[in-house]
Amino acid sequence: MTDDRRPTLGELALEVRSKNAGPFWVTMELFMRTAEDYGTVADEDFINEQVIARLYDLDPADIQIFRIPALNVVKISYPRPVAQGSLRDRDIHAGQHHVPLAALVPP
Repeated sequence: MTDDRRPTLGELALEVRSKNAGPFWVTMELFMRTAEDYGTVADEDFINEQVIARLYDLDPADIQIFRIPALNVVKISYPRPVAQGSLRDRDIHAGQHHVPLAALVPP
């Protein structure tokens, strides 16, 4: 029996991570292994503001996407749902925000 399942971004990437970009912003980074894999995820039909907005319940206008082909990296930044360290902040380092992104399956 063969496994016809397509790999997720997390499986294709060298690394998928999220981190603070100051107390009010989160940045997620996709470090792709090859230029071919980068081309797949950097495609604006796959990773775009609307996709990220749906994943994270955000306004697409608040999302910034940076494609860096020389490094095979896509960076995505958006406002934190609550300020870092505030009473309702459940992830002070923003270290778990990347999980829904890593679970996406590229076309």
